[in-house]
Amino acid sequence: MNDGEGPLQFPCDFPLKVMGRAEAGFEAHVVTLVRRHVPDLGEAAVQTRASGRGNYLSVTVRVRARSRAQLDALYRELTASERVLMVL
Repeated sequence: MNDGEGPLQFPCDFPLKVMGRAEAGFEAHVVTLVRRHVPDLGEAAVQTRASGRGNYLSVTVRVRARSRAQLDALYRELTASERVLMVL
């Protein structure tokens, strides 16, 4: 179903890349925030990579988005976190 706000057809698989400093628990923090909006998120949907120098982490989470409103709320919560530097 297209919600009339762009080319996305819902439900759809949608990758989110969340970046932050390489500190203990960053991946778990991101997963906790995402699960508030996508409770059925599986462990296989999460991939983490360190930057070349190891100062930053990139956590890619592939979610099953059900609506534009769900994605918007997820982006708002992730970007509001002081531990998150950027969300793509």
